[in-house]
Amino acid sequence: MDVSTFTARRRSLPADGGEIAYTEFGDAAAPAALFVHGLATGGLMWRHVIEQLSGTTRCIAIDLPAHGGTPARADMSVAAMAEVLAELCGGLGLGKVDLVGNDTGGAICQIFAARYPGGLRSLTLTNCDTDGNFPPPEFAPMVELARQGKLADGFAGVAAGPASRAAGPLAGLYNDPATVPDEVWREYYGGGLDRARDVERMMAAFDPADLAAATPGLRALRVPTLIVWGTAEESNFGVKWAYQLREMIPGARDVIEVDGAKLLFPEERPDDLVPHLREFWGR
Repeated sequence: MDVSTFTARRRSLPADGGEIAYTEFGDAAAPAALFVHGLATGGLMWRHVIEQLSGTTRCIAIDLPAHGGTPARADMSVAAMAEVLAELCGGLGLGKVDLVGNDTGGAICQIFAARYPGGLRSLTLTNCDTDGNFPPPEFAPMVELARQGKLADGFAGVAAGPASRAAGPLAGLYNDPATVPDEVWREYYGGGLDRARDVERMMAAFDPADLAAATPGLRALRVPTLIVWGTAEESNFGVKWAYQLREMIPGARDVIEVDGAKLLFPEERPDDLVPHLREFWGR
């Protein structure tokens, strides 16, 4: 699916905490799946997965605050983001959802699952933060720079042109960043300095206590849980963390390892995720 096809379907839901942008494909009467992206990307990253699943599923990709079409909020913590998911689910009347998360979005999904297990039909986690690895040690210096207000200028500057975008901080999250369309980089890096400062503020709000607080709920979570994990993320999201999640969540099934895949494999390599979701969901 190209970027314009996806963004043409973007809608906004009024909510008490502020508007929430989301993009929806599929039959409104079909079972709903909610896709949650991570830091500095957007709901756009799920476009190829959604394209393949929308024939049997009501697919909804949220733009988290300060991403895509959703404005920032006063509280940019991952715990607050879990409440944004709850607002969207309630506002759209989704009932039980198949929740799918990646990167920081996976951490948000874990918090949502611990707080609202009755709102889930299933949970799928791809490479993401976990209790004991939030933020990952190698990423912690970036979080500290964000707290010092030293990242936004550089991030905003990446939007200067295609060459700099393809070599920017998100490039290393793909196996082959040169194949990423320029309109994707514009979507992720766009918004200027104000948006960059909001993303910086989200990073600065990373708090290990937020995920630690979700652990008791996850240890009691019997919702069917699928873990699909790229193996090329050893520095931040190594496969050992996938197995920790499997041991933690009673409803978790075996870990599916995606050989050589990097963090954004659901965008870059959707065929390594979609068949597993089809089988897991039974549709």
